[in-house]
Formats: sequence, structure tokens, C-alpha cells
Amino acid sequence: MECESVKSVLSDQSLRSQRSRSHSHKNNHRNHYRSGRNHKLVDDNMAPFQTAVTLSDDMRDGQEVIEVQILPQDDNWGENTTAVTGNTSEQSGGSHEDLSQWMGEPDTGLKFACHRYLGPILTGILSIIAFFSPLAMVVLPKLGFFPALAPTLTLHQRIQQLACGSECKGLLVSMAFKLVLLSAGAWGVFLRRPRATMPRIFLFRAAILGLVLVCTFAYWLFYVVQVTEGARASASGEGEALEYRALVAYASSLTDTLLFILFVAVVLIEIRHAQPMYYIKVVRSPDGESRSYTIGQLSIQRAAVWILEHYYTEFPIYNPYLERLPVSKSRKASSSFKFYDLDGLNGGTLQHSNSRAMLAAHARRRDSSHNERFYEEHEYERRVKKRRARLITAAEEAFTHIKRLHNDAGPGLPMDPTEAAQAVFPSLARALQKYLRLTRQQPQYSIDSILTHLAECLSHDLTPKAFLEPFFVQAPVLQNEKEQKNVQTWSLVCEELLSRPLRQGISFQLRQSDVSLLCIVKQLPHFNLIEEVVDPKSNKFVLRLNSETSV
Repeated sequence: MECESVKSVLSDQSLRSQRSRSHSHKNNHRNHYRSGRNHKLVDDNMAPFQTAVTLSDDMRDGQEVIEVQILPQDDNWGENTTAVTGNTSEQSGGSHEDLSQWMGEPDTGLKFACHRYLGPILTGILSIIAFFSPLAMVVLPKLGFFPALAPTLTLHQRIQQLACGSECKGLLVSMAFKLVLLSAGAWGVFLRRPRATMPRIFLFRAAILGLVLVCTFAYWLFYVVQVTEGARASASGEGEALEYRALVAYASSLTDTLLFILFVAVVLIEIRHAQPMYYIKVVRSPDGESRSYTIGQLSIQRAAVWILEHYYTEFPIYNPYLERLPVSKSRKASSSFKFYDLDGLNGGTLQHSNSRAMLAAHARRRDSSHNERFYEEHEYERRVKKRRARLITAAEEAFTHIKRLHNDAGPGLPMDPTEAAQAVFPSLARALQKYLRLTRQQPQYSIDSILTHLAECLSHDLTPKAFLEPFFVQAPVLQNEKEQKNVQTWSLVCEELLSRPLRQGISFQLRQSDVSLLCIVKQLPHFNLIEEVVDPKSNKFVLRLNSETSV
């Protein structure tokens, strides 16, 4: 009797608590709906379609304007929404730190800016100095930069000394065209915005820049020595006088040398890795998506940059919310019972039998887990196909309400693409909302982005399936709005030095928050082709007939 009374009291308390919670939920829903009637726009940071919508009539310039918003037609939307929180696991202490690391922005401080722009700035300065050096060697004597080296020469002698004949003028024209080609090549090879900031120096680029620096310094050193000795010899009359044609030829030889260095740079930086030499397998964790590529002779860090370029343009979007497939309510309920001995009789025997029953049930559940996974995946695919068909039908019906005007006359008020998108969007919002919730894509899209995409499709006369393509095809990675950033920070993990070239059997890993790319390098085999000649006499046939053959 005491047990029954306690049970009845607990049941009464639970009923009262449920009624109070339902009553407060209804009041909150009414207040939310009333407050939503006073708003015209939807907050950008909210999840898609979780807003209240009304229709209001205003008068603007004597015309009737209908403002369209989105109605929350699904009363059970909260059952399918996915929230990321750190308080749902047993290890809630470190989950907040993991989430902060996952949502962190890339490094944009002074150290990163120096690391990113210091190399291109030094390359640009060195290239400009090397490019203008031949021009300076030709122009400086004309500007009278070395008058103190030959003070005894008269003005007429200096003019004769700096005279330029036909051969000298030909060298000047040749040098001018060489400088034009040199500027175009240097702009294409060196003066480009770098696609990535690498932890180690690029050896080939550093070697080319070092060669340019040594060459420019050596030419300037010999130029100063030649001008100084020539001027002193012409002043004393003991040696050959300095001629301007010799300076022009010297500057032209510097231009030729820079052109040869540019040719070597193009071969080492742009052409050397064009021939495929390795096969690289890229596996993404945790979803196991993989791709295979052929790659040339690159360093490890340059190969990592090359892989990231293909990753963002070829891999599908990683959706962390699909790691566990959403199942229906009927399959969520699991029968788990706890047994209590209220009278205290046969406690040991009942506990022992209950423990054996629970162990047996757990073993049966473990043996049938693959069947449950199979049926869950099959059920999920069926639900996705069903929602997809409904979404396509709703989009086709919504697009039939819009007609392009080819002239100013029309039965109704003409609208621009944005207004037309806002007018037809509520008719397909419910189907799109349910599809995005089922496929766990609602965090990837906002209402403004969907309306902008719909307006663009309407302005270009695209079909409903073309409008729905981003929601059906989850590729590439850059299609996700959260991945569209100016800087993407990845960590490169490898046992070898990152500036070393690729070789057989090497592996490295790229990490960014929860996503990691494991790259395994294999060398392509040597293909040995043997010519085999077919005897033309063997290229003849006979028809074999018997009594049962039908001709």
C-alpha cells in the first residue's frame, strides 16, 4: 500500500509538471507569434525558415504593396534541428575548448602578415633593381654622373667620348626589346601573388633570386671598375679611352644574362613538375571520402598546396551532422527496463537473473547492429528521395507563377528579380525546409543567401532543377558559405623535411579542426612497350557449317 501511494503521488506531480510545461510552451509560442508580426525582415544569423511571417498591406506612392515573409508551417521543427554544444557529453570540460578551436578564425596578426608578404616584397625589390640596372648603366654617363673621374677633359672631348654611332644605336634598340621580354617574363614568374604561405622556403625560387642578386652585384662591380679605369686612362693618356659603345654593350650583356636566368627559372619552377611521376591517394577523415591524382616532381609543401587546390574544387562538402543518420521516432525508442525489488525478498536471485537477461539482450543487440545500420540507411535514403521529389514538385509549381515581361505593359505590378524571389519563395519554403533538415544542410545556408540565389536564377531564366542544384549536389567544398574565406589555415604533418622532394612511400597529413587529409605517395611504374607484328596471312577466316547451322 505504501508503494502504491508513493506511486500515485509521483504520478500526480508529473502530470502537474507536464501541464505547466505545456501551458508555458503555448504562451511562449503565442508571444513569439505576436512579436513576429511586428518585424519585416529575418535575422541573418538565424537558421533558415525558423521565423514568423505575415502579410501586410501598405500604400507606397499610391500603389498597393504586398510584403511576403515565411510562415512556420512545421510545428515540430525543433525535433529535427541539430545543435552543437559542449554540455551533451560526459567530457564536457574539454568540449568547449574543442568547439572554440573549431570555430576559430585564421591567424591574421603581424607575424602572419610578415610571413605572407615579406617574400614577395623582397622578390619584387630585387627584380626591379635587376631590371633597371641595364638602363642605369646606359643613362648615368649621359647624365654626367662621373665628371670627377676625368677632370682634365674638355667639354668637346666628353661629347666625343659619349657619342653613339650606328652600331651603338643598334645595341640600344636590341637591349630595349630584350628588356620588354624580360619584364613580361619576370611579371609572369616572379611578380605574382603567392597562392599559399609555406613553412619552408622554396629552394628553386630562392636559388634563382640568389643568382639574380649575385649577377647584378657582379655586373655593377665590374661596371664601376671599368668606368673608373677608363676615365683615368683617358685623363692620363696612357691607355685606351673609355667609349660609350662599350658601356652599351656591357649593359646589353647584363640583359642577356638576366634573360638566360629567366629561362632557367621557367624550366625549374613551371615546367619541371609538369610531367607526372607519382600517384597520390588522398583520404579525408572522418567520412572516408577519397580521391586519386597524378603529380609531378614537387617538394612536400608544394605538393600539399597542390592537393588543397584540388580538395577545395573537387571534394564534396563534409557535413559533420551526418555522421549519425537521423532515424524516425519509431526506431528511436528502445526497450530498456530496470527491475526493482520493492519488498526486499529474493534480492540476490532476482538481481542475478536480471543481470543475465540484460547481458543476453545486449549480446543480441550487438549481433544485430549491422542489420539495424542497414535498415537505417535504407530508410534514410527512402526519406531523402521522398523529400527530394516533393521539393522538385514545389519548386516547379512556384516557378510557374513567375512570367518575364518583355515590355512595360502587364496585368500586374512589375517586380525586379529580388521582389519576385521574395514573392514565390513561401510556396516552396516548407518543402525546402524539410529537405534541408533531413539532409542536415540547414547550417550551411541562410535565408538571404537562398533568396539571392533564387533571384539570380529568375533573372537568368533558369529552370527549377537548376535552382535546386546546390541543395542536391553537395560539391565542391567551396560551395559551402562557411568555407569561402580569404585565408584557410591548415597544418602540415610529415616526418621528412618539408622542402625535400616527393619520393616513393612517403606520406603526410593535412589537418584543419576536425578534418584531416592523409596523402600517400606512390611512384608511377616504368611502362615497357613491345611491338608485336601481326602476320597478314593469319588475318583470314573460314566459315564452318554443319547441318544444324542456320544461314
